[in-house]
Amino acid sequence: MEERIYINVSAVDYDKTSKAISRQLSLLEEMVHSQEEFVMTDSEFAFGWHFFVVGVNRTLVEKLMDQMGSDFDKLKGKGIEKKFITWMTNNIQAPPRFKLAIKEEMESSKYGIF
Repeated sequence: MEERIYINVSAVDYDKTSKAISRQLSLLEEMVHSQEEFVMTDSEFAFGWHFFVVGVNRTLVEKLMDQMGSDFDKLKGKGIEKKFITWMTNNIQAPPRFKLAIKEEMESSKYGIF
């Protein structure tokens, strides 16, 4: 089984944001000649926001990194996951009210593991 990077997504408009993320990841798959490299959960609605998770195969991100070369290294963030989040945020044509975060970081905070 592929190792995945899990991204928590918070969005005001689930339909538009999930379609924009799906479209961007599909374009990325085309760009690096891959298929079926990501999955997306249904949303849960709370506090006026929709929350869902996107799982992206690490190999897809590594192919992006190889194709971008040194430009990938220039992206903001430490590590491949954070740089990928920056790339996604910069390239998604979605409504302005959405936020991406690495799932593992959300589950462990200074207050302990939830």
